[in-house]
Formats: sequence, structure tokens, C-alpha cells
Amino acid sequence: MGVDYYKILQVDKSAKDDDLKKAYRKLAMKWHPDKNPNNKKEAEAKFKQISEAYEVLSDPQKRAVYDQYGEEGLKGQVPPPDAGGATFFHTGDGPNVFRFNPRDANDIFSEFFGFSSPFGRMGGGGGMRGGSSPFGSMFGDDIFSSFGEGRPMNQGPRKAAPIENTLPCSLEELYKGTTKKMKISREIADASGKTLPVEEILTINIKPGWKKGTKITFPEKGNERPDLIPADLVFVIDEKPHSIYTREGNDLVVTQKIPLAEALTGYTVHITTLDGRSLTVPITNVIHPNYEEVVPREGMPIPKDPSKRGNLRIKFNIIFPRRLTAEQKSGIKKLLAP
Repeated sequence: MGVDYYKILQVDKSAKDDDLKKAYRKLAMKWHPDKNPNNKKEAEAKFKQISEAYEVLSDPQKRAVYDQYGEEGLKGQVPPPDAGGATFFHTGDGPNVFRFNPRDANDIFSEFFGFSSPFGRMGGGGGMRGGSSPFGSMFGDDIFSSFGEGRPMNQGPRKAAPIENTLPCSLEELYKGTTKKMKISREIADASGKTLPVEEILTINIKPGWKKGTKITFPEKGNERPDLIPADLVFVIDEKPHSIYTREGNDLVVTQKIPLAEALTGYTVHITTLDGRSLTVPITNVIHPNYEEVVPREGMPIPKDPSKRGNLRIKFNIIFPRRLTAEQKSGIKKLLAP
């Protein structure tokens, strides 16, 4: 039979829009995860169910499909009643296809109340009547006295919260720069306010020297909804681990294992750079455990001026012999005697 959305919202099948709003308002606040820190897992599950139920039953089109076909039909491939060909994708010469993907529960909450977190301050700069007290102290029965049927006090369209996605990049990509193509799926609204799913390809130009945490924003590429400005889509650069190099700011760091004999007598580092060059670094100094050889301008490009680079820092892990013969010990003492 699937999920019973009417039972979840504790309303009957003849419930009107006002009934649904009152039910969602009460249950969403009761089961908001921030209000249930000691029972967060169960609260998150119930909060998600409540939000999904409200999303379906408050939308006449989704509700009609649900009433006729149930949850399975709503989330499967069922032609919606009286669907216009301009609203849904066609698959070959077959019938129109209705697809329902539940929205994020926090987005629904934020859209309904006008703020995203029960413990933040109210959105729109208005605050509650009589002051700007933190919302964390507002879980009483009169919490919604400042709102008309769950609408925010400011009547202008509210912008949805940004949607962030991690964009993993190799160190080579961040060194040389690259272009990535990202395929996204979202919903757009037609002239009548109905939504349909679309797919887009976004091009992201990774600049040389970009660091972990760099953000690339595509304005208003989230789902379109009536009276809601679509969210910005934000990609956040993440750096994949490298087998040889680690990055420290604009510097590259590499660690070489060398025998004690070469640490004392001289060593030549042979290394392949991130852009494929062979780099040879001769070292004539005695290499001690904390020794570091710095090769200028062989690090990461500096994003604001790619002609400049950080340094390559070579560290050493000196391998000591596990045992020495009496003759070897005597010889070392003679060689290293002050």
C-alpha cells in the first residue's frame, strides 16, 4: 500500500489547504531535529516523512496522483490525470511520465516559515513582533502568532538556501587547471506554475592554484517554485590525496627515503613534477633528520598571479642500519671523531 500521507499528517482525506497547513505547522515543530537533540535520528526520519506528506497533499496535482495510485504510483511511472504534453517529458512515442522526487525537508520548512533554522533568527529582517529574540526560546504554543497561515511576514519572494556539492580534484588538476562538465537535474516551472524535470550540463573552469574550499557558484540553478527564488548551486573544491606530494598552502612537500650513508655523503633527488617534468636536485649538505631542501618556484601556482609559484620542499626519512659489526662501529668512530 505504501506510505499513508494522510495518517502521517493526522488529517482525513477531505482535508482542506488550511487543515494541511495547521497539521504541518504543528508536527514539523514537534519533530524538528533541532528540538530533539536526544532523539535526533528518529526525529530526522519523522521530520522527513511529515515534510514529504505535506509536499504531496498540498500540491493538487501530486495529491491527485497519490489519491489514485498511492505512493508507488506517485514515485513510479504513472501518467498524471489530465496532464498536458507541455508539462512532462515524453519517452519515445509512449505516454507522459510523472516523476516525483521529494524535496529536502529543511527547504520545505524554510519556505513555509520564512527561516531555515528553528534556532536562528527569523528571515526577512523582520524578527518577531516585540523584538528579535532567538527562535530557540519560541517553541511555545504562540510561536506562530506572527505569521499568517505559515507565511513569512515579508511578502516578497524568498530565496532558497544555497545547495552545496563537493567537487573532487586531483593535485595535477589544481596545478595545471582543467575544465569539468557536471550534469545536473532540476525542476523548472512553466507559465502555469507547474514544474517539470530538466537536465543541464554545467561547465566549471578550474583555475591553476585553486585550493580546497574554493567555491564556484551558479546563481539560481536550484529547483524553481512559485514565490521562491531558486537556490544558488555551489560547487566546493576538494583535493584528492596524492601518492607523492602533499600541499601546504602554495608549497608542495615531498618526503624521500634515503640510507644513512647517502645522508652523510651526499644525495641527488630525482622527482617528476605535477606537470610531467623530470626534476633533478643534487644535495651536498649533510642531511640530518630535520633537514629540508627548498627548491624555489616549483610549488603550486598562486591563483591571483599564476606566473608566480610557491616552493617545493623536500623532506627526508633517513633509514638507519638495524645492526653494525664491531669493525663497522670502530670504523665509524674513527671517521666521525672530532
